[in-house]
Amino acid sequence: MIRLLIAAPAAVTRAGLEALAASNPHVQLLGAFDDLASLDTLRPDVVLAALRLSDLSPPSDGYAPAYVLLSDDAWNAGAIRLGVRAMLPRDASAAEIMAAVESAAAGLAVIHPDDLAPLLPTPTAAEPSNLTPRELEVLRMMAEGAANKAIAFALDISEHTVKFHVASILSKLNAGTRTEAVAIGLRRGLVML
Repeated sequence: MIRLLIAAPAAVTRAGLEALAASNPHVQLLGAFDDLASLDTLRPDVVLAALRLSDLSPPSDGYAPAYVLLSDDAWNAGAIRLGVRAMLPRDASAAEIMAAVESAAAGLAVIHPDDLAPLLPTPTAAEPSNLTPRELEVLRMMAEGAANKAIAFALDISEHTVKFHVASILSKLNAGTRTEAVAIGLRRGLVML
């Protein structure tokens, strides 16, 4: 059972979050308040709060609940130190909010897809992915499981040329096998399945 405390300055927001929490059989609602004043007294597992990151204070006496924030703030290292395990936009769906509460209670961190892109590394010179249009065609066919002979037939080129393109793809993606090249292509968005 997840011991949940709700904190939101707006009564309408609190009421909506209370109704959402009441609909989940795995949640024990400890109360809904306009601030975090009762935090140390009730000691919830998770705090679902429609507050700003600046409204949180560092953990006291070693007790630190997991926070799920409905906020427009951006993820940063300070948020993690404060115990934030999820930061969702204020218009997050009920399913997203409850999934974040359950994940936070399990010790996991949740990052909304809108916040994920800035956290991912960008390709560097050490990771070239400047494939030619023909190499992209070959990579996409490799992702579909096509053998060299089938690729050659489909693109009306020789098998030798296909082997050349495959070798170039492996080199440019720093991959050891065709499977690894396809996996890298998927991660980088070069190939869609």
